[in-house]
Amino acid sequence: MSFHYPPQKSDESPSSSASPPEIRRPLRPVQLPENRPVITYTLMAVTIAVYLLQMLGPKVMGESIIAWWGMKNNAAIEAGQWWRLFTPMFLHGSIFHIGFNMYALYVLGPGLERVYGSWRFLLLYIVAGFAGNVFSFILSPYNSLGASTAIFGLLGAQGVFLYQHRDLFGDAARRSLANIIFIAAVNLVIGLSPGIDNWGHIGGLIGGTIFAWFGGPKLDVKHKGATLVLEDVRPALVSLLTAVVVMLLFLGLAMILGGAR
Repeated sequence: MSFHYPPQKSDESPSSSASPPEIRRPLRPVQLPENRPVITYTLMAVTIAVYLLQMLGPKVMGESIIAWWGMKNNAAIEAGQWWRLFTPMFLHGSIFHIGFNMYALYVLGPGLERVYGSWRFLLLYIVAGFAGNVFSFILSPYNSLGASTAIFGLLGAQGVFLYQHRDLFGDAARRSLANIIFIAAVNLVIGLSPGIDNWGHIGGLIGGTIFAWFGGPKLDVKHKGATLVLEDVRPALVSLLTAVVVMLLFLGLAMILGGAR
C-alpha cells in the first residue's frame, strides 16, 4: 500500500523576469507500513471457535457453560468475578450477532493492524473491549456479551489515526474521517433499540479513542536513499504505558462507581 508525497519546492527563483513554463516533477512514492493482520484473523478464529463451543454446550451439558460464566453480569462482578470485564468480548448470543461483529472486525481490523503493528493492535482491542464492559457494568443493569465493545474502539482508533495524520493523507483523510464519524453515529442511534448494550458501545469508543490518541502509531516521513517511507516514531513503551493507564482508569471507575450504583 502506498501513496505519493510531493517533492519539496526549491527556494531558487528564476534569473529572468519571465517565468518559464512550470515543469511538473513526478511525485515520489511513499511506502506505508505493511504489517500482516495476524492478530485480526487470530481474534476472528478464536471468537468463532468460542461461539461453536457455546453452541455445543447446551447439547452436551444442557446449558451454555461458557456464556453463563463469561458474560457481563453485574452481581457476579460485584462478587469478585472481575474476569467478566474481559470475557464478554469473545462471546455472542446468536449467529447474526457474531456474524455482524466478525464482519466489522474483518473490515476494520486489517487496515488498522497494518499501521498499528500486531502487538499494539491487540492492546487496542483488549483495552477497548474492557472499557466498554466497564461502562456497561457501571451504567446498565442487564447481562451482556459481544465483541462490539472492542469494535467501537476500533472505530474510534481509526478516526484518531486519520485526524492525527490528516496532513499526510490530505482530502482522503478528511473524507474517511467524516465517514467514520457518520458510521459511529448511525450505530449509536441503532444501539438505542431495546436489547442492545449501547453503554458498552460508548465505553469501547471512549477507551479505544483515548488509547489511540496517546498510544497509537505516529507516522513520520523518513528518507531511505532515493525513496521515502513512513515510519512509526511512537516509542513502544509509551503505547504499553498508555494501555496500562487507560485500563487502570476504567478499573478505578468500576470499583468506585460500580459499588456506588
